[in-house]
Amino acid sequence: MTTAIQFGTSGWRAVIAEDFTFANVRRALSGIARYVVSEKPHGARVVVGRDPRFLGESLVAMAVEILSTRGIAPLVIAEPAPTPAIAYEVIRAQADGAINFTASHNPPEYNGIKFSTSDGAPALPEVTNRIEAEIALPDGQPAASAEKAEAVTIEVRTAYLKRLGELVDLETIRKAGLRVSIDPLWGAARGYADTLLHEAGAQAWTVHDCRDVLFGGHAPEPNDQLLSDLRRKMAETNSQIGIATDGDADRFGILDQDGSFLQPNYFIALLFDYLVETRGWKNGVAKSVATTNLVNALARHYGIELHETPVGFKYIGELIKQDRIAIGGEESAGLSIRGHVPEKDGILAGLLAAEMVARRRKPLREQLQILFGKVGSFYPLRENFRLTPEVKEKFTNKLKAEPREFFGRKIAGVVRTDGLKLLFEDGAWACYRLSGTEPVVRVYTEARSRDDLAKLSGQAKDWIFH
Repeated sequence: MTTAIQFGTSGWRAVIAEDFTFANVRRALSGIARYVVSEKPHGARVVVGRDPRFLGESLVAMAVEILSTRGIAPLVIAEPAPTPAIAYEVIRAQADGAINFTASHNPPEYNGIKFSTSDGAPALPEVTNRIEAEIALPDGQPAASAEKAEAVTIEVRTAYLKRLGELVDLETIRKAGLRVSIDPLWGAARGYADTLLHEAGAQAWTVHDCRDVLFGGHAPEPNDQLLSDLRRKMAETNSQIGIATDGDADRFGILDQDGSFLQPNYFIALLFDYLVETRGWKNGVAKSVATTNLVNALARHYGIELHETPVGFKYIGELIKQDRIAIGGEESAGLSIRGHVPEKDGILAGLLAAEMVARRRKPLREQLQILFGKVGSFYPLRENFRLTPEVKEKFTNKLKAEPREFFGRKIAGVVRTDGLKLLFEDGAWACYRLSGTEPVVRVYTEARSRDDLAKLSGQAKDWIFH
């Protein structure tokens, strides 16, 4: 039976040797190649990159062979490279897209393929739908007229780091004598943020600065539970901030001076406030429907247009391309800013966090309390719940209805941008999104006090199962 290859919000991912087999990768690459040729029959050039996962070199070689045979010139990145660096290279080199072998923050047994279009952005659904249709077709031979294209080896680090140096005030970091600890989690960001900081004369220390295809035996995800080694390095070096990235460096994790983890929700809001303050950017702000309404409150405070998008950074990327926003972010630890790539950039996020601490000379938690004083307090939470087939069917139907009440809370609005989001009159909200790949419902809640969040979280769970 042929495996159906489907591209989600960030490409196709699967377990190695189960669905992610050489045969299926070949099918996926052939489908992408046919799509590229349909868009540009002659002279197409595609960047080919990878994160440090198992078999990455072999997969790149396979992509080179398939693209070359179809007359597409592969621009091959020899070393593992961050997703945002690949996106920047697509734009800089005016390439026709990128194939990136990465499973991002997924566990080490996974790998994946991400396709970016000529604007450096993750492919939108209209593109991935066409690619999936091409993959489903029999893999015919390339047209006889197609001349084999030569592969070119490229290096992306230099140009990308130069761009980051233009976006981040490294001199402020250096002058403040800021001490920064960095954790690339054995991933593609090794040698990026630390190199830039050292070249600027700043102080930085790194953990997990070697390749490990098992990522220490866990997912390369920069969340609170997996950053203990970074905390130890911060204590050892007396660092004022810790910055981490996931396997392909498109997501960020931030530790404050005391080693406490700063929720991505809060960091996105803090950075939005900081960019308005220091750059004067007021052209707009974007956030996914599941991201904190602290961003909404700040947008109202500054009189800035707010864009609330479906989950998936591709939608925020479109607004970055159009220069309609100063910053766009998702609670799942992805963001980018004005004038940069329409793709998540965890390296940039970490460096801007360091700049913010260096300039304001206050820990991030203290900065957050100042922000709460400006627009009020917000307490967000994300939880996942597994569903039996019976409960999932019943709950799916429940999501289609128009709820009239929610445990005595008055519903002020219903948003269906992505899933079901219920807005309550007191400023709290709950959002439900069914997973497309597993029997799970993702539940996002936010309240204006910690006590009410605990209450709302329990109610949100009860609403699923009753």
